[in-house]
Amino acid sequence: MMNGLSYVATTAGGPWATYLEQVERVVPYLGHLARWAETLRRPKRALIVDIPIEMDDGSIRHFEGFRVQHNLSRGPGKGGVRFHPDVTLEEVMALSAWMTVKNAAVNLPYGGAKGGIRVDPKTLSKKELEKLTRRYTSEIGLIIGPDKDIPAPDVNTNAQIMAWMMDTYSMNVGATATGVVTGKPIELGGSLGRLKSTGRGVFVIGREVARRIDLQINGARIAVQGFGNVGSAAAELFAGNGAKIVAVQDHTGTIYNPNGLDIAELMATLRRDGGIAKCPGAEVIPNEQFWDVETEFLIPAALEGQITPERAKRIKTRVVLEGANGPTVPEADDILTNKGVLVIPDVIANAGGVTVSYFEWVQDIASFFWSEDEINMRLERIMSEAFRKIWDTAQEHRISIRTAAFVVACTRILQAREERGLYP
Repeated sequence: MMNGLSYVATTAGGPWATYLEQVERVVPYLGHLARWAETLRRPKRALIVDIPIEMDDGSIRHFEGFRVQHNLSRGPGKGGVRFHPDVTLEEVMALSAWMTVKNAAVNLPYGGAKGGIRVDPKTLSKKELEKLTRRYTSEIGLIIGPDKDIPAPDVNTNAQIMAWMMDTYSMNVGATATGVVTGKPIELGGSLGRLKSTGRGVFVIGREVARRIDLQINGARIAVQGFGNVGSAAAELFAGNGAKIVAVQDHTGTIYNPNGLDIAELMATLRRDGGIAKCPGAEVIPNEQFWDVETEFLIPAALEGQITPERAKRIKTRVVLEGANGPTVPEADDILTNKGVLVIPDVIANAGGVTVSYFEWVQDIASFFWSEDEINMRLERIMSEAFRKIWDTAQEHRISIRTAAFVVACTRILQAREERGLYP
């Protein structure tokens, strides 16, 4: 069923179409809650804003900004803000919908939201970036807030962007509101463990999967696409537990070593060059060959839509751990499943970030902060329990882990919708 919304043209194979297809696969398992399923196919609120700023050269430029709140039945919106030249309303809608599912899958008291600006931040000076961030925050200030919708970092945004967002919102409401965003600097109410939390969550879920399919992490071969916060943190934790990182791809290229790359060298190269292509002791291979490398775990941790049907046919791995949002298109999902590859979906695999964002929000509201050990322990417990529920659901219905994650999440979302009823 294609999208019936008039305000966005759904691209075949695009992120919103992918999300809608995932919803269709879940409906047969929703029982009496299926009557509410249309709720999942329609964002609650979509805000499009114009962001005019004065550039350093005195010219005026306008940028498109978005904030979509997909569903708020279970609590305030929660989801990142990305700065990328290819950001569209359709993409932000899909990402907000996946956040709704992700928050419910991990059982956090949030709905799903997402934001973005169509911009290449590398082309802006720091001053221009600050102006862009502050004006965007003012424009979406109508719908965000600690008890309404809590943004966080995403692609090309970081703790500094969150600090500017928090400050702008605070100036507009006349009081310091640390809880309006998460992923902030520690000095401004940020949480210990937040930076590496998504990658840590990927590792925790990988370990839970390995236990259930009798796969040893020690000696396992890992390929990682994308070596930002998520990919690098996951790689460090896997390597620290005896796994071999045999291939890494990022925006600078693809490197390979069948005996395992030196993780310390990888991290040093990343810090020095901002990319991994010149890492010592590695062979540079063509980007497409990345998908041919034999592994036990493949971790796509870059952008959505990376695992296409053509690439799925070539992938030789036991487990795909989705560090990125929406990296596998539905047709590729089916190909991998038919090949016996276990695909662990983004909505559980990369939920470590939003889980620690939740901890940050709770700490800000209480003005009481936890130790990093406490945070990591709570993260592991929440993610392990969430995965157990999803794994058991998959076994019970003999369905994929992705469909099981959606069954668990959508049941929680629609139960909340049903119990709240319709107003008025």
